[in-house]
Amino acid sequence: MFSRAVPQAKESRVVISRQEVEYVARLARLHFEEEELTRLQQELGKIIEYVHQLSELDLSGLEPTSHAVPLKNVLRPDEPVPGLSQAEAIANGPAVEEGQFVVPRIG
Repeated sequence: MFSRAVPQAKESRVVISRQEVEYVARLARLHFEEEELTRLQQELGKIIEYVHQLSELDLSGLEPTSHAVPLKNVLRPDEPVPGLSQAEAIANGPAVEEGQFVVPRIG
């Protein structure tokens, strides 16, 4: 499908055909006007050209990462703590009957 999309090392411009742009738009169930298709064709070519430039970088000394910054859990430890008693839980309920919340009947 995208045989011409990824340039060889000597190429300086990426060419994506109009048919390829229309095909991707159809897969995504998107409709574009003619001028939008032309603009997208140029923009997608620039994006793929940029990705090609990135692929030429020497990353042999870098450690692979899954996130740009280290992740740290900011939540409290997951430890059991005493909960509310039934009386405390229903104390502020608008309507309570026999230890349960009373809600309007549906239907």
